[in-house]
Amino acid sequence: MPPRYGKLAVSEWGKSAPMINGYRTEPWKLSGARLMEFRYEIDDDPADTLLPPALHPAMPAYASFAVMDFPDSPVGGFRVGEVRVVGRAGGRPAAFVVGSFCDSKAASRELSARWGSPAIPAEVELMARHFDIVARVSTNGRSLLELELRNRRPLPSLHLQPLPCMNLARNREDNRLMLVQVDFEAVFAQSDSGSERVVRLDRNAFRGAENLRLMSPMSAAFATADVTLARIQLICDPERPAESGATHLD
Repeated sequence: MPPRYGKLAVSEWGKSAPMINGYRTEPWKLSGARLMEFRYEIDDDPADTLLPPALHPAMPAYASFAVMDFPDSPVGGFRVGEVRVVGRAGGRPAAFVVGSFCDSKAASRELSARWGSPAIPAEVELMARHFDIVARVSTNGRSLLELELRNRRPLPSLHLQPLPCMNLARNREDNRLMLVQVDFEAVFAQSDSGSERVVRLDRNAFRGAENLRLMSPMSAAFATADVTLARIQLICDPERPAESGATHLD
C-alpha cells in the first residue's frame, strides 16, 4: 500500500497565510503558563484535506485542541486557543494548526511575525476549578469552541508530551510559502487528567472546520509549566513530502 499524504489545497490556504520575518527569531520564555489539551480521534478521510501534502496523516487520525494562558510574556499576558490536526513529518509527530485564536493584538502580531501563527482575534477563557476545568473561545458573543475537563486527578508530568506544531507562513525574505515548525519546551510544575468533553465546535470557526468530524476521546490534560517557544529549527516545503522537503536550520 502506498504511503498516505495530506490533501490540503496549499495554494488556496496560502492566500491568507501570515508573513513571517525570517527564521532567526529568538526564543520566548513564558513563566507560569496554564495549558489545557484534548486529543480526539477524528474521521480520517475528510481530515486528510486539513493536512498539507508534506505530512502523513496520523493512524488513527486525531486532532489536538489546546487552550493556553500565558500570564507573563515580552508583550504582556495573553491567551491562545488552537485546533490542530496531527500528522507525521517523516517519522516525527507534528500538529498542523488549522484554527488559532488569541485575545491580545500585541501577542498575535508577534506570534505571527516570529513563528507564523495564524491567530485571529477572539475572547479566550480558561477557568480552573476544584473538580473541573472549562475553556472557551468566542467572538462577538458567539461560542466557537468549548472544552470541559471533569473529575480532575493528578497526572505524572512524564506522561505529558507537547506536540511540535506547524504553521503555514510566507517568508518575507524570499516570499516562499513554507511550513514552520514551532517547538514547545516545558518544565511542568503540576498536571492533571480527567474525562474530556468537547461541548461545542462551531463548524464555521475556521476554514475547513466542517471536515473535522469528532469520533472518540483519547486523552485530556491540564498543567502549569514554564514554557519556552523555541527558535525555529525546521521548515518544510508544504507541497513535498517532509522526507525530501524538510530543511534543518543551524
